[in-house]
Amino acid sequence: MDARAMPQPSDKPDTSHFWMPFTANRQFKNKPRMLVAASGMYYYSDDGRQILDGTAGLWCVNAGHCHPKITEAIQRQAGAMDYAPAFQMGHPLVFEAASALVSIAPEGLNRVFFCNDGSEAVDTSLKIALAYHRVRGDGLRHRLIGRERGYHGVGFGGISVGGIAGNRKHFGPALPAVDHLRHPLDIARNAFTRGLPQQGAELADELEQRLLALHDPATVAAVIVEPIQGSTGVILPPAGYLQKLRAICDKYGILLIFDEVITGFGRLGAAFGAGYFDVMPDMIICAKGLTNAAVPMGAVLVRQEIHDAFMDAAPENAIEFFHGYTYTGHPLASAAAIAAIDVYTSEGLFEQAAAMAPFFEQAAHSLKGLPYIKDIRNLGLVCGIELESIPGQPGARAFNVFLKCFWEKNILIRTTGDIIALSPPLIINQMQTEQLFGALAEVLRGL
Repeated sequence: MDARAMPQPSDKPDTSHFWMPFTANRQFKNKPRMLVAASGMYYYSDDGRQILDGTAGLWCVNAGHCHPKITEAIQRQAGAMDYAPAFQMGHPLVFEAASALVSIAPEGLNRVFFCNDGSEAVDTSLKIALAYHRVRGDGLRHRLIGRERGYHGVGFGGISVGGIAGNRKHFGPALPAVDHLRHPLDIARNAFTRGLPQQGAELADELEQRLLALHDPATVAAVIVEPIQGSTGVILPPAGYLQKLRAICDKYGILLIFDEVITGFGRLGAAFGAGYFDVMPDMIICAKGLTNAAVPMGAVLVRQEIHDAFMDAAPENAIEFFHGYTYTGHPLASAAAIAAIDVYTSEGLFEQAAAMAPFFEQAAHSLKGLPYIKDIRNLGLVCGIELESIPGQPGARAFNVFLKCFWEKNILIRTTGDIIALSPPLIINQMQTEQLFGALAEVLRGL
């Protein structure tokens, strides 16, 4: 992008009124980091710098920023119809968007409930799971099982099945009847593994041996996990782990939900993590890359048998599922989703990500041996670099790296605690990969 074409704010904005999410507000407002434009692999800052995006925005701009096909689709729809209600009414694009999504989904997951983001999609999936067992006459199944260090958004359902303490501790009791599996991160046995760790699949057995033995499997409605635990610092499932969870859920009639808000739409070089791992869940939660983040949208992909149970249980002309949102299937979001899925498939971006993954892996592990690095984890185009914490200052070392990368090296990374997470747009090339990891290496050497 030509710097002359970038928006040029005439004055510095008043930052006092916006309460920023998941941000140290006072620290940020003391020295704001402002992005004013974006194109392809890059953001542009208010001081005229080009910033290499190493995080696809927030794990979401998979096709690169401001893709013209997606931008044009949104603009065209905005001029034709701005909004249509989804309650008792419809518009053609939302049905087309559902068909487009099903066309790249695992076989059998062919019913779609749209919402507005990943948090809403999580809560929607949990409500579907609980209600599904009730409409089948199995209302004893009321318990939900998540996983430690899991991130499932910020709704009360999501923070209940989620396992990040900081997201829960200020808000009092969450949903009742929720328990958690241990997470599978085991640095002692698996540090610096390239791809899936080979140790730890047995941790899936505690679903049966501990949680179901404690609670009685007849009371458990669903298990929800991320194929890769992304927001907590890129925790990979050991080889065979997800297959074990699927087998246990099948044995006891429990629904298995994959939260693929991060792993969906090419992050692992496949449309969904379910396909990459060859493990078929009963529901897939997706958002982020669904519209390439151009318009907020989330969705739950559901097995047809689950959908049909609701249709069969309700009287004729009755509402089958008392749930939905004002902006479900919003026309602009639907247009963006159709265009994004077309871009992913017509431009071969999933295949491009798969082809780039080995080079990305090599670049990531080239950092081994640099100061303070205790582990590097990677799969597809996602990488977690775990640093040793400064005593008494958890998270400070990684955040210092984040600031130096932004201000001194013109690259955008993400941190969670003392873990650096990288998840670039799928269009990243070898030169940009070398720039990303080379700049990060220079910062780490200078700590």
